[in-house]
Amino acid sequence: MSPPLLRVEDLRVSFVSPHGRVQAVDGVSFEVASGEILAVVGESGSGKSVTALTLIGLTRVPGVRIEGVATLRELDLLGAREDELEQIRGRRIATVFQDALSALNPVYRVGDQIAEQIRAHEDVGRSTARGRAVELLGRVGIPRAKERARAFPHELSGGMRQRATIAMALSCEPELLVADEPTTALDVTIQAQILGLLAELRDEAGIAVVLITHDLGVVAEVADRVAVMYAGQIVEAGSLEEVFYDPQHPYTWGLLGCISRVDRPRTANLPAIPGRPPSLTAPPSGCRFAPRCPHSFPPCATPPPLAIRAGHPDRCWLEPTEKRLRRVVEGRIGLVAGATR
Repeated sequence: MSPPLLRVEDLRVSFVSPHGRVQAVDGVSFEVASGEILAVVGESGSGKSVTALTLIGLTRVPGVRIEGVATLRELDLLGAREDELEQIRGRRIATVFQDALSALNPVYRVGDQIAEQIRAHEDVGRSTARGRAVELLGRVGIPRAKERARAFPHELSGGMRQRATIAMALSCEPELLVADEPTTALDVTIQAQILGLLAELRDEAGIAVVLITHDLGVVAEVADRVAVMYAGQIVEAGSLEEVFYDPQHPYTWGLLGCISRVDRPRTANLPAIPGRPPSLTAPPSGCRFAPRCPHSFPPCATPPPLAIRAGHPDRCWLEPTEKRLRRVVEGRIGLVAGATR
């Protein structure tokens, strides 16, 4: 097998706060192959975005402590100098941020912003860069691309702005695309178009994607593999089929249980995971999900390692047979529509 495009090993990121040091990311490890879509899911504050931003050097602020290993093929991302990161960002790793309106400069035309990124990384003229910007806008499905390229961000709809940021991300043909909640605040029709575009980029251009989201419906649509994060740690990881059809961690059960099912009777209230995520200045000493977990028992006082117990890694002390039994009792087995196993 060829080596992974992106390798992250034991990544730890902490920040200084008025309440103490916040351990936002605590021992995260994963790999992404070329042409693969890895979805990183979890509640707000679980460390998803901090993990992604650290890879491109956007968490290098006073008081931050970064440890671990992160490599893009042969390149050490954590040890790279700022001038080296400037050449990596946009060229080899591109990012689509959650809020396209904030990501785009409000006083520059959309086409000019895309052209500026092209010229920052390639020795081309202004007119050539503008022409490529128009081509990219058309490629991501924006109608009348030449006209839209002259528009300011506020003159475009939310879906068009998001497509424009994807066009900018693709402008230098990156190896890796980091998409941080790319479908937030978009209606379901535009969301489906954006997801289709991500899948198309993976299939046609071979671009690897790290998709950060809390929407498991989005994950089911496009992901190849899934990493579930909770309180700064990965608590379960595996292929899409493994995590959706045979989830091993109670937190994953809770996330999947919160999905409304069209093949089951409507409930009076939407399901929810009880309690709140722990403070990352003083997380629980054992399993971090134990205070919210209905299945906690004495061994949970000891931190469980991320280990393979039933085909793919999870961070739970329950035996696989016991997990299956409890999922059956709760009716949380086969959480993908139509699943029977």
